[in-house]
Amino acid sequence: MLSEKGDLITPKFLAVHPLQAPATFQEFAPVAKRAKAASSVDAYWVSSWCQLNEAGKITKLLCQWNAANIEAVRNAVCGRNVPLPLEAVYPMAVVDSEDFR
Repeated sequence: MLSEKGDLITPKFLAVHPLQAPATFQEFAPVAKRAKAASSVDAYWVSSWCQLNEAGKITKLLCQWNAANIEAVRNAVCGRNVPLPLEAVYPMAVVDSEDFR
C-alpha cells in the first residue's frame, strides 16, 4: 500500500483478545513472549493496550500488528501456540494528533 506521497505503508491490524479470567502483568508475560515469538515477516506484533479491571488486572487486550493481511495475523495469534482467545481482527490506521496541528 502507498501513501499519498508514494511512501510504502505496511497494513496495520487490531487483534482483540478478551481474557477468560483477569490476569496480572506477571501472569500474562509468558503469553506475551509467545506472541512475540509468533511474529514473522508476514505478521509482526507492534504493541498492545490493556483494558484493566478495578484490581488492575488485564481483562482485554487490543494488539496492533503490522501484517500482509488479516489472515497472517490470525495465523500468528491462533496457529502458533499463543493461548489467547481471539474476538476479532480489524484493519486499522494509526492517527497521530500531531498530524492535525
